[in-house]
Amino acid sequence: MAKSAFTDEDDALLGELGVEVEAKKQKSLTPREERIIAGFEDIQRFYAEHSRAPQHGEDNDIFERMYAVRLDRLRQLEECRSLLEPLDHQGLLGKAEDANSDIEEDLDDDALLEQLGVEAETADITELKHVRSSAEKRAAEEMANRERCADFETFKPLFDQVQAELKDGVRQTRVIRKEAGFLKTDIREGEFFIVGGQTLYVAEVGEQIRAPNGEFDARLRVIFANGTESNLLLRSLQRAIYKDETSRRITEPTAGPLFGDSQEEEDLASGTIYVLRSKSNHPTVSENREVLHKIGVTGGSVEKRIANAAKDATYLLADVEVVATYELFNINRKKFERLMHRVFEPARLKIDIKDRFGNPVEPREWFLVPLFVIDEAIEKFKDGTIGNYTYDPVAAQLVERRDAH
Repeated sequence: MAKSAFTDEDDALLGELGVEVEAKKQKSLTPREERIIAGFEDIQRFYAEHSRAPQHGEDNDIFERMYAVRLDRLRQLEECRSLLEPLDHQGLLGKAEDANSDIEEDLDDDALLEQLGVEAETADITELKHVRSSAEKRAAEEMANRERCADFETFKPLFDQVQAELKDGVRQTRVIRKEAGFLKTDIREGEFFIVGGQTLYVAEVGEQIRAPNGEFDARLRVIFANGTESNLLLRSLQRAIYKDETSRRITEPTAGPLFGDSQEEEDLASGTIYVLRSKSNHPTVSENREVLHKIGVTGGSVEKRIANAAKDATYLLADVEVVATYELFNINRKKFERLMHRVFEPARLKIDIKDRFGNPVEPREWFLVPLFVIDEAIEKFKDGTIGNYTYDPVAAQLVERRDAH
């Protein structure tokens, strides 16, 4: 019996009253046991948020898959079960045979522990050392905390177009490496990434906020290819990208000559079609940045053409970024430009700004059209059918003109 906290007189009095005196034993946990419990609490939080245990599967979030592997191991190790069963009010441990026995065949000790979010302290698989920082935990929770995207039909064509462009080589994927200098400022609105084996689209970048460490952050709206979305922080997405060594950036589309895959010797270069996105802080531009594009043609260098964009009302008096270019051969530049602008006339941006002299200017080459629709229009220009189409801004697609036949 453990030593009582009462005096001898107190013990005697309580004994006469029929009360057994026994101090509670205080069991101390080893650092290793504390780490195991902390890891199990991550899984319990996931269950509380999603009303289910984490599951395996390539379509699931990388952190959910990590939790699923961790739960399998905790179920299999008797020592862990004995430690955690008193805490398992959600019934997560189940039976040892419920664990996925295939994980030992697919992963060696180090790889398995890496999936668990821990590292091997010794060669013994039961020796666990927790290494995830609190920042990584927050990133994991934010990436896993998703909800159904109510307007996913708006974004699904973007994902379909990206997949088609990757297949055709119009876009490519690039491995992201922290040591290569990938910064949170490289995550911009309208960009696509692959994280945890799933394609995601940065639909919105909110106003800058100051993080506790003094750095700037921003709340994002991220749409996933499986029809879910998350409003995670920019820095959390950056951490998730770093955490996943297979993460990739999907490049912006590029295209070769407008007609054919290569330039023939007798072809006469006519110029370059360029599609620009504005960096203006004008409210109308900010609200529509992902679908607002300038479509133009130049016979010279695109870089030189846009060098002084911030001083030119044609470019909304702001810097711009080039999101797509197409090389043009044997085509009248002015005629092409007029035709494309006529097709997208229903979506022309209506905005009044003033030039550097204070005179009102109405830019004419900016259109509220998704990039994949512009690509489609270029294809129809190539096959000679573009004259039969116009743009429907409500349906966000090209539609055949009533007078086409």
